[in-house]
Order: sequence, then structure tokens, then C-alpha cells
Amino acid sequence: MTRPQVRTAQRVVVKVGSSSLTTAAGGIDPARVAGLVDDLAGVRERGADLVLVSSGAIAAGLAPLRFRTRPRDLARQQAAASVGQGLLVHRYTEEFARHDLVTGQVLLTADDVTRRSHYRNAQRTFDKLLELGAVPIVNENDTVATTEIRFGDNDRLAALVAHLVHADLLVLLSDVDALYDAPPGQPGASPVAEVADVRRLTGVRIGRTGTAGIGTGGMETKIDAARIASGAGVPVVLTDMKRAGAALRGDEVGTLFHPTGRRRPSRLLWLAHATDPRGRLVIDAGAVRAVTERRASLLPAGITEVVGGFSAGEPVELAGPDGVVVARGLVNYDAEELPGLLGRSTRDLARELGAAYEREVVHRDDLVVLDDDEQGPE
Repeated sequence: MTRPQVRTAQRVVVKVGSSSLTTAAGGIDPARVAGLVDDLAGVRERGADLVLVSSGAIAAGLAPLRFRTRPRDLARQQAAASVGQGLLVHRYTEEFARHDLVTGQVLLTADDVTRRSHYRNAQRTFDKLLELGAVPIVNENDTVATTEIRFGDNDRLAALVAHLVHADLLVLLSDVDALYDAPPGQPGASPVAEVADVRRLTGVRIGRTGTAGIGTGGMETKIDAARIASGAGVPVVLTDMKRAGAALRGDEVGTLFHPTGRRRPSRLLWLAHATDPRGRLVIDAGAVRAVTERRASLLPAGITEVVGGFSAGEPVELAGPDGVVVARGLVNYDAEELPGLLGRSTRDLARELGAAYEREVVHRDDLVVLDDDEQGPE
């Protein structure tokens, strides 16, 4: 038996983690990269588009910089990424060239894809690379990302890229062959072949996996990625490197997560999942209804409290009187500007302070209402 949604996928995003590409010492394993590329080339040979989201830049830079383990501080991580990214992409370029395939490097930060103009630029880059027959190789731009604007893990990045490029399939390559109903090493643990709705996943104990000192992800991050992608209409297959070729052919290996939702505007998906809020706006019950039910912009009149320090253009949470976060958006004011505007109409503000104060605090085009599983308490 095969999986038709895999065999017929015309645009495939594949994510591979650091521990699957590197040696225990931290250098790139040429044999592993070559084997992976041979499997990936099969996607292109059947006429489908391919996007590769690859970890490994920091890991690849450890040995050249004589780091024994992955550094914890951001500055040394960025130094390792700067050295390792070039080595990693060079290796991929050589291996894909054996199959007459051209690669293109795409480095992203969360800031690149949540601001409207930046998002459109990223989307155009992917569209053109795929139109020209190239294989985009994607990674977080670790050399410039800060703690506050990181995706955090490439599993989540891959899920968001799958939606950005309108993929038909996301394949997550891990160091375990499937999702299990108990820790894989525990006696009696059984693989889960299919998950109909990841939001209702029960009977599975999610344990952290990954090679200590190399990777940053684990099974929990892969479940989160599957939740994001499947919730946006993209099926997900989770398996290991050894079964990558079989998984991409549609064989029944690993775990298949079925789609649970439909696509939402792409940039808003990034806003919901790829940003960390810099502050919070507490809004009254009427504003909650306006934002969540009528999809209206947030105006100063509906805000009762401003929490945190943020600048115009940064993401903030919108929370109701009960403290439940109902939405996230890009704010149009600095935090220190807002207290004097609260509870007042834009018309009154414009008359008193000038036309510049007639603008929305969060425009509806820069606002995403969070689903129940995305919301959080105060």
C-alpha cells in the first residue's frame, strides 16, 4: 500500500535536523548528505518541486572553530553558524550537482516574514527559484537573528515554509522512524502509523529526542510543526533519514498526519506562529467581539491597559478582560504613546493631536485571531 497524497504531491518541503547530517564531533557527514540528496533527487525526477529546510549550520561550524559542544551563548552560536553555513551549502551544492540540479540559499529571520513588504519579498524569491527549477535550501539566519526574533527551531520554520510556498506535503526527517505511543526505547512501544487530527492526539507520550549537544529539536517540536502544517491544510510525514526515500515515494513508513484545516492568509500564519510578542494590549469585551467576530481593526477606544515595552511595527498580544489572549498583531504605536490615547475615539484624537493619530492601533490586515489551541492564559 502507498499513500496517494504523498505520491501525487507536486510541491514538497523536506526538513532535516542537525543530528541527521553531522558526526558526533559536529562536522558534516559527507555520506549522510550524499544519501539524503539521492533520496531528494527522486522528488525532482518525478516532476515535483522541492524545498529543503536544513539545520546543521551551527553544528557544521563547531569542529572548524574547535568547539567541543554546541555553545549556549548567542554570540558563539552566530559565529559557528557563520562558518558552518557556507560549508553546509557548499556540500549540498556539490551533491545536487551530481543530479544536474541547481541550489539556492534562502536565509530567513522571523522579522523577514512577518512584516508585509518583507514577506512578499520572501514569497517572490521562492516562487522565482522554483520557477527556474532550482532547489531552495532554507535555514534560519542564525548569524543575525537575536534571541527575540528567532523561530526557535527548524521544525516550526519548515511548517511555515510549507505554507508559504503552497506545498502539498511536508516531510520531517528525525532520528526516530515514527511517532510512538510511548518512548521508543521502552518495551511494548508501538509506532503510530496515522494521526487523523493532531489537535486530538491522545495515548501518546511525547518525549524529547535528539543527539545531545548537536540538535535543538525533539518530538515535541515536530508535533508542534505537524499541528501548524496540518492545521493549514498540508499533510505531514514524520520518519527518519533511513526511510526518507521510501517516505518520499509514498510508502507507508513513519507517521502520516492528515490535514485538519484549510489555508489562511499565509503571512498571518507566520504572525501567529513565528513571532514572540513584545507586549500586551488588554482590551474590553466590546473590542474582543469586534476583533474576533467582525475581524475589525483595534482602535484606542477599546484598549484598557498597555503592558510591556514595544515599538511601532512589533508584534503584541491582544488579551480580553479575563486575561485570555485572543489575537496577535503588529502595533502601529510605540508603547509610551498609547497610555494617553486609551478609551478615546480616533476622531477626537485626530482633532486634538492631528491626522496622524487617526490610525488604528492594530490594523485588521496585520492581525490574526488565535485558535483555541494557540491561545494562552495570562
